[in-house]
Amino acid sequence: MKRYSITVNGKAYDVAVEELSADAAAPVAAAAPAAAPRAAAPAPAAAPVAEGTKITAPMPGTILDVKVAVGDSVKAGQALFVLEAMKMENDVNSPSDGKVLSINTTKGTAVETGTVLAVIG
Repeated sequence: MKRYSITVNGKAYDVAVEELSADAAAPVAAAAPAAAPRAAAPAPAAAPVAEGTKITAPMPGTILDVKVAVGDSVKAGQALFVLEAMKMENDVNSPSDGKVLSINTTKGTAVETGTVLAVIG
């Protein structure tokens, strides 16, 4: 894991990047950072996370839209959520084909980087 400091629009961010070998058989889920205090409403209580690929928030922001439901089939690259961050709308896409096993957030929820939004399998 390599750590970098990145400055975007005058604000510094610390990021960690994991290097994967070329023969890595399965995607590796990023470890969630330590929980930080939130001023926004808490996320809904999540059911136990099912086995599968965890879809995490790539940056802190607010969920503007949930585009899928539990049980939906999704394709790689399909938009699952719309995340507003720094006054921009960003799609959170599925990394692979699969079925939505759980949705762990709702519209209007403030999320931090690494928060599990959904699980697909």
